[in-house]
Amino acid sequence: MEGIIGGGGGGGHPVPRTVDEVFSDYKGRRAGLIKALTTDVEKFYQLCHPDKENLCLYGYPNETWEVNLPVEEVPPELPEPALGINFARDGMQEKDWLALVAVHSDSWLLAVAFYFGARFGFGKNERKRLFQMINDLPTIFELATGNAKQLKDQPTAHNNGSNSKYKSSGKSRQSEPQAKGVKMSAPPKEEDDSGEEEEDDDDEQGATCGACGDNYGTDEFWICCDMCEKWFHGKCVKITPAKAEHIKQYKCPGCSMKRPRV
Repeated sequence: MEGIIGGGGGGGHPVPRTVDEVFSDYKGRRAGLIKALTTDVEKFYQLCHPDKENLCLYGYPNETWEVNLPVEEVPPELPEPALGINFARDGMQEKDWLALVAVHSDSWLLAVAFYFGARFGFGKNERKRLFQMINDLPTIFELATGNAKQLKDQPTAHNNGSNSKYKSSGKSRQSEPQAKGVKMSAPPKEEDDSGEEEEDDDDEQGATCGACGDNYGTDEFWICCDMCEKWFHGKCVKITPAKAEHIKQYKCPGCSMKRPRV
């Protein structure tokens, strides 16, 4: 048990022992939970029927998720997620219920990450580094509710005219309607001609995928949601450059699942 931790989603997983390994474990579990609350939300909703027993939402390092009963052993091998999330499903609006689950999922991820940190004796600097790495990513709550402010503040003012199709603001789409929703690269990581280094740093921090939270690569295809203006890896939302050319208005999975108010 010292080298493998149990759980569903394909069996046991290697125990993370370093800051980088714990962060990788965190990102994998986080990605699985984000899928449950965005792209797989209908399946997740159906699995959380209030008539069932106490259910938990688990995220696994291999980016999968599972709704299941809590473990039986006490104390558990790892911290456990919030218990009984299914009981509140029909007692509140769906968006509020998903937001509640997202908040508890964020709390659980932190608990798991710092459980590993305590178990393997992380010092003050290691804990600080781990938290900083985690804190640089949008929370699940922010992504599930569309409140990821750092994603909304994508750089736009530093682009010159030749790169205006990469802008994510509404103003850029008004001036260039043909580029609507389709961005062939991520929010620019270009150097600003004015040499303002602080603004460049902010640009790089904001350039993260709304689905997986990873930073962009220069050779990757990205697309921007016309509703919430978040950026996504094409591969994360299953949009190819060829498919994007035929999309007049792109809605990300989170915006697509939102029901219009009557």
